Amino acid sequence: MPKKQKAQQQPIEGSLEHADYEVMTCRKCKKEIPEGSLFCMYCGNGVEQAKKTPKDYEYERVTFQWNGKQYEASGKTLKEAHEKAARKQLALENGVEGISGNMTVSKWADEWLEVYKQHSVGEGQYENYELYLGIIKTAVGKKNVKTIKDIDLQRVLNDRSGKSKSDLSKLRMTMKALFKQARISRMIPFDPAENLKLPAAKDGTYRSVTQVERDNILELADTHYAGLWIKTILHAGLRPGETRALDWRHVDFGKRLISVEVAMKARTTRIGEPKSEKSVRKIPINDDLFPALWEARGDPFDPVFKQPKTGKRHTKSSMEDFWGNFKRELDIAGGAKLYRSKIIVSTLAPDLVPYCLRHTYGTDLQDAGVPINVAKYLMGHSDISVTANIYTHTTDEAIKEAAKKINAKLKDKNR
Repeated sequence: MPKKQKAQQQPIEGSLEHADYEVMTCRKCKKEIPEGSLFCMYCGNGVEQAKKTPKDYEYERVTFQWNGKQYEASGKTLKEAHEKAARKQLALENGVEGISGNMTVSKWADEWLEVYKQHSVGEGQYENYELYLGIIKTAVGKKNVKTIKDIDLQRVLNDRSGKSKSDLSKLRMTMKALFKQARISRMIPFDPAENLKLPAAKDGTYRSVTQVERDNILELADTHYAGLWIKTILHAGLRPGETRALDWRHVDFGKRLISVEVAMKARTTRIGEPKSEKSVRKIPINDDLFPALWEARGDPFDPVFKQPKTGKRHTKSSMEDFWGNFKRELDIAGGAKLYRSKIIVSTLAPDLVPYCLRHTYGTDLQDAGVPINVAKYLMGHSDISVTANIYTHTTDEAIKEAAKKINAKLKDKNR
């Protein structure tokens, strides 16, 4: 059967770039149909003739390296390919190439983290961004940036409903920063993260310990191997990550000061700069803490707090075990019921965590009449509103102290 007749009897599929006969294309559905047809066999519409002619040239391609990556440019001639390569390299150097709303969210997240955050935040904050960007990329990473709607991002937040308020707030903050920059960079006309709402979350606010809890904690701290660590957080307000990095060289017994100069980076075993510049501070050692530190003092570059079995600096998990054992003994001392050495009825509040001790230090400062700006420094807060949240938790002692001051002032005026 002649080739032309065969083409008329059977629909033509795929690319016919190298065929030796003409091809018809439907004006409406754009499908290829046999030559000579007046109507499309697929939609019934009239057709127009479109001859596919072979190229009379081959594209030239050149490659170049930039920033450790290989790029390619092509042209009808070698000169044209080199010119395109030069323009592309210039665009890369100016930070323009490849940045558009057509990028996937995953690619944009990687670019954003490298360009805007890698050299401007600390290691801990950088790792936080990596964590929350990972959540975003898992959920919507394959979509183009320009196709993301606010409902897409709200669903990502809603899926984590029930997590702590802090966790959800950090995820939303990362979304806002990522897509705000996309709008500033003209990748998208509107910011889909602008008005995201936090779903139901656990209240992540820490509390102070009660007087009964304080008495029981300090009594056990006198004999437990984690006692010095407990007392240091309670009497100096250090963060757990700061205690892991604390060496004896940071304790000045002459001036009775603890210098917070370094901290353990979140989710790492690396020591580096503290959480923020405001975290660098000198904390006075009170009379209750000084004897315990003096008795335990060691060589300048030894860690103050060591793992009980290995004598090495604490890791995050070993410090959790540190606290876990102390809490267990505290529970048993309080009358917890055990079955085969396992606590089955606890006497402790479920929200009792090490940060409660640090929070208690803040309320102690308030009860002592320490001005809020001084408390902000001693706590290492970067924002005074954080300190204010502690100072608004008015205690009975603060009320009694205020009453004394008011009475003393009135006596002076009535003389």
